[in-house]
Amino acid sequence: MAVQTVATTSDSTVDLGPAAALSCRECGHRVPLGPVFACEECFGPLEIAYDFSAYDTEELRRRIEAGPASIWRYAPLLPVPADVAEKPNLNPGWTKLVKADNLARELGVTGGLYVKDDSGNPTHSFKDRVVAQALEAARAFGFTTLSCSSTGNLAGAVGAAAARAGFRSCVFIPHDLEQGKVVMAAVYGGELVGIEGNYDDVNRFCSELIGDPAGEGWGFVNVNLRPYYAEGSKTLAYEICEQLGWRLPDQIVIPIASGSQLTKIDKGLQELIKLGLVEDRPYKIFGAQAEGCSPVSTAFKAGHDVVRPQKPDTIAKSLAIGNPADGPYVLDVARRTGGAVEDVTDAEIVDAIRLLARTEGIFAETAGGVTVGVTRKLLAEGLLDPAKTTVVLNTGDGLKTLDAVAGTGLTATIRPTLDSFREAGLA
Repeated sequence: MAVQTVATTSDSTVDLGPAAALSCRECGHRVPLGPVFACEECFGPLEIAYDFSAYDTEELRRRIEAGPASIWRYAPLLPVPADVAEKPNLNPGWTKLVKADNLARELGVTGGLYVKDDSGNPTHSFKDRVVAQALEAARAFGFTTLSCSSTGNLAGAVGAAAARAGFRSCVFIPHDLEQGKVVMAAVYGGELVGIEGNYDDVNRFCSELIGDPAGEGWGFVNVNLRPYYAEGSKTLAYEICEQLGWRLPDQIVIPIASGSQLTKIDKGLQELIKLGLVEDRPYKIFGAQAEGCSPVSTAFKAGHDVVRPQKPDTIAKSLAIGNPADGPYVLDVARRTGGAVEDVTDAEIVDAIRLLARTEGIFAETAGGVTVGVTRKLLAEGLLDPAKTTVVLNTGDGLKTLDAVAGTGLTATIRPTLDSFREAGLA
């Protein structure tokens, strides 16, 4: 396990709010809060353990509702200091939960269909949530450079957050990423490095850099800061439930890249139940992948517990992680809640992007096309109940993946005359 030595590594001197320790998801072994991500006993993944024992449910609810219109309204439930909203950060979150009645009619959903549209975040993807969490950990542990391995959206989120907070940034991406994402990651002035290979190659390189003196003082948001970073996804669960009037959705469809977002949304829902903020009742979680990178879907359908890596080949590059770290835990969540994991072809992704845009005026990136396409497929297969309240995630802006819908364009070209307008059949 590669661990960096930094000025502050003990939970006795780190202020990360209600975060009490790091706990291994496999064996339960606890260690003090610090920039580590793997258990020293079994090499399982570490995650944040909290002390929520002092909270009164109604007082906590009032405190949240009186908070800022960002993820920091949930600061009492996150690994951040109480004054986090006063620090220089991008203040992501509190994005729209769109009641998608037009899409519901198209798909035959009668129980209420909602799109959680995270394209409204500062860099137009949900990654702003997780980076905001990692940034606070980087401050606490004395890092000076913010970094990541990325399929695109994360690179932009890290660059923007670092610029705002006064950190140096150096991020690593596959060399053949969509140009829109390259530009958005580079514009913030940090260093952007293309690695020859796919995302898994990029991630391996970053893991090596962490253990090298050249990486001293670097906080890799999705590697050595991963336990803190991952908690940002819980805020999607918090917001969805609060925006539904403090109630759980019956069904939720979530895209899968590493799988962390899905597992942390489940963790967030469980925390709300335990805190008494929502009624404890059944809910189902469904995972969505592109057919060209569907290791978790393949394992789920085969009834396997082991997720075998795949070589990605899909237009949904933000989900193109062939060896997802949280894949086995996604399988656990889907099976425990009675959900499923499904995949769709590239053609179905493009069709779903156009469907969502045509019905709800939401231009999703390819990951959003995956969730909408999988939702349609799950309904056709009878796995999603059309009479239940359903939430579908759109995690990014379609302007980042314009190539996917490159065939979309002018309806007609006419002369500036009414006769030409009529001749084109537009009257």
